[in-house]
Amino acid sequence: MRAILHCDRKWGIGKKNDLMFRLKKDMKFFRSTTIGKVVVMGSNTLLSFPEGKPLQKRTNIVLWPGGDKERAKRDGFLMVESLEELFEAIKGYDEDDVFVIGGAMMYHTLLPYCTEVLLTKVDADGGAEAFFDNLDQLDNWTMVSSSDPIDDNGYTIRFTVYRNSSPLSLA
Repeated sequence: MRAILHCDRKWGIGKKNDLMFRLKKDMKFFRSTTIGKVVVMGSNTLLSFPEGKPLQKRTNIVLWPGGDKERAKRDGFLMVESLEELFEAIKGYDEDDVFVIGGAMMYHTLLPYCTEVLLTKVDADGGAEAFFDNLDQLDNWTMVSSSDPIDDNGYTIRFTVYRNSSPLSLA
């Protein structure tokens, strides 16, 4: 399992249940990386999407304890109510095809199980209210690649990959 996201220079990832930046190149990377794959999220992330609908052309798994199972059927996403159900649901997929996409609690909870984090770093302060764990300060995480600086909608970004040297087993 991997995580994919962008963060500001303080490891901020969101405010008011929304993204801090509108980054076309980052969104293109997100789309091309996750199309045809499995995306895992919490209920607030789902609700932050337009009309609260799941992402198209992906298998959407939403951790939503006590959520609306009829809505899940109608809107076409798989609702799970616990981490155990989530782990069972993703067993049938290649681990490299499963991406955690938010929010902050989901990232924090599932980070120890992730093998990689695809992180777009934005050289700005987005005034975040939600933060990602600082991978540079975690012993088992190492940045293995970083792109040259890229301009994206007036912001300087870098596409980075961090690897976990000792991920926990999903089994």
